[in-house]
Amino acid sequence: MGADRVHAYGAAAGLLGDLLLGDPRRGHPVAAFGRAAAGVERVLWRDHRGWGALHTAVCAGGAVALGALATRAVRSSPAASVALTGAATWAVVGGTSLVREARLIGRALEAGDVEAARERLPHLCGRDPQALDADGIARAVVESVAENTSDAVVGALVWGAVGGVPGLLGFRAVNTLDAMVGHRSARHLRFGWASARLDDLAGWPGARLTAVLAALAGDDPRGAVRAWRADARKHPSPNAGPVEASFAGALGVRLGGTLSYGGRVEHRPVLNGAAGRAVVPRDIERAARLSRRVGLLALGVTAAARAVAAAATTKATATATATTAAITAAGSKGRAS
Repeated sequence: MGADRVHAYGAAAGLLGDLLLGDPRRGHPVAAFGRAAAGVERVLWRDHRGWGALHTAVCAGGAVALGALATRAVRSSPAASVALTGAATWAVVGGTSLVREARLIGRALEAGDVEAARERLPHLCGRDPQALDADGIARAVVESVAENTSDAVVGALVWGAVGGVPGLLGFRAVNTLDAMVGHRSARHLRFGWASARLDDLAGWPGARLTAVLAALAGDDPRGAVRAWRADARKHPSPNAGPVEASFAGALGVRLGGTLSYGGRVEHRPVLNGAAGRAVVPRDIERAARLSRRVGLLALGVTAAARAVAAAATTKATATATATTAAITAAGSKGRAS
């Protein structure tokens, strides 16, 4: 069985496992990585970019190395390789937990229980729930669903297709480090700089693929493309901008505006402001369904891309081998004559 088929079967199994099981309530591998990264931080922390870069290299590099060792250990068994890829995919994607949390908040809002929605919101994002009314909570949820579809699903599938199990683990490690130290707090402004920049780089391809697939799978493909082209660059995040703008256009809503994080207020540009309407609670379910469709499309696109790349590599190798053989044969004939 070729590596491309191993990856395709394993990634599909992992995504199915996430769909059926979601994240474990205890003992999640990502949580274990977070505890290990926090321990490394306690040893290495200095108010300096260089020490932060070392922290990033140790933690993310360790995850990649672990993936490489595990891949090497099972490479002689296609079944074990598929199982490893499936387990790694299940461990790093989080689409089911994302959709589940969004829907719980959406149901509370539609039932008129704004306080229950406020209590649940911190499970999904870092906004200050007390500063939000029902529609503000709904907008925060839709924005979080959009951004995390890229971070928690599509980005992982992209790097899994590129780098196999090491790519899966490495991407999740980088994304987790950014959440832990990549924010602009006094402690992490310098120390977390490398993690934040590396996360921007690692998230770039997944964010663009998410935006494309949201446009294809949404209710208004033209509106999604229009909002992406017009508004993505206005967002302070190079990766959240395309994703949120495309989701906004696909759903026909406005995203962005005034946000509150722990008492700190931000005024972000409005995305899809010209054509969209304000987000209402029922849009949460629409965003959740769009997220699901995008994740399934991403699985197909990344598996197909890996298969095409493998076929192209095999063809190039065969051509190079044939060319080398022809040159060698011609040289031997010339010497004989």
